[in-house]
Parts: sequence; structure tokens; C-alpha cells
Amino acid sequence: MRRDLLEVRRALPADVIAATGEALARRTLELDELAPYVAPPPDAPRPENPPTVAAYVSIGGEPSTRALLDRLRAAGVRVLLPVLLPDNDLDWALYEGAERLVPAGWGLLEPDGERLTPKAVTQAQVVLLPGLAVDRRGLRLGRGGGSYDRVLARLERAGAQASLVVLLYDAEVLPEVPAEPHDRYVHAAVTPSAVHRFRH
Repeated sequence: MRRDLLEVRRALPADVIAATGEALARRTLELDELAPYVAPPPDAPRPENPPTVAAYVSIGGEPSTRALLDRLRAAGVRVLLPVLLPDNDLDWALYEGAERLVPAGWGLLEPDGERLTPKAVTQAQVVLLPGLAVDRRGLRLGRGGGSYDRVLARLERAGAQASLVVLLYDAEVLPEVPAEPHDRYVHAAVTPSAVHRFRH
């Protein structure tokens, strides 16, 4: 299933990926967890203390997160981005603009600022996750590297109440994906055309 999904992504033209990113940004910013901070009604004051959002820089055929990252930052949201460690765990650093991203291993882009430790993700109210698919139960299919399994386990151990949201293409919301004992469920999936909520 991973191979098939990746094949479809590899065939996507760059302009489709970019256009998808614009739509994905709009949908994500409409989430109840974010909208009051980034798109309050005209007659409503913007709430104080914007949330911390853990996000990621998309690569290759992933739905583009570039527009989303910039809009979150412009709204005053504190955006954390992952920094891949040698053991495949994730450290975190602040997103301070595209010009502060530097190439890293595996084709990734990472912030060049201060490392905040792997525990920094537990400060996030919303965690935006990469993935290849999600099913109707809210079970996320990742790439199989285990980095985000560690992140989700860390959040669980800390008793964090973050909303877990996977960003996908429309066709990647499936009836069922294979489950492993360590898999965690997400609360929502955002695609260019919809927000899917899951109860568990």
C-alpha cells in the first residue's frame, strides 16, 4: 500500500502539488483549533496567546505545506518544525521563515535555529502530521520510519491534549489501512476539499 501511494504522488506535476498546498492551507486554517487565531470574524477580537503548532516542511510529492507555514507564522502562531536526529527521533526548532530553512539528510529542510529538544512538541496544541493515508477510524499510515510514532508516544506519555491532524490528498482517505500494535489514531485529516473528523 505504501509503494502504491508513493507511486501516485511521484507522478503528480509540480503545479498540482503547489495548487493543492494553497487549498490545504485554507482548509487547515479553518480548523476550530486554529480559526479563532488566524481568521477571526471581522467583529471579533483576535484571542490572546496564539497556540503552538508542530508542523513540517513538505518534500517531494507530499501535499505542500509551504503556504500553510507562512500563514500560520504571519498570524503570530508559534510554529515548531522537526529536526531529524541520527536515531530517527525528532528534535524541534522554531520556523522563522523559508529563508531560514537549510538542507538536511534525506532531502529534508530544517530550521537553522536553536534546537528545543524532542520534548518541545509536548507544548503544541495542534500537531500537523505527514502521512500516506488515513482510514475511517482515524488510523494514520506513515512512511514506516517510526519518527512520528515516537512523537505520538511522547505526547501520550506527557498527557498532552494536542489535536493530531494528518495532511493528505483527497484520494488518500481510505476505508481501511493496516494497523500495527504501536499505531496511534489521529483526531482529524485535512485534504484540499474537506476536513475529516474521527471519534475514538
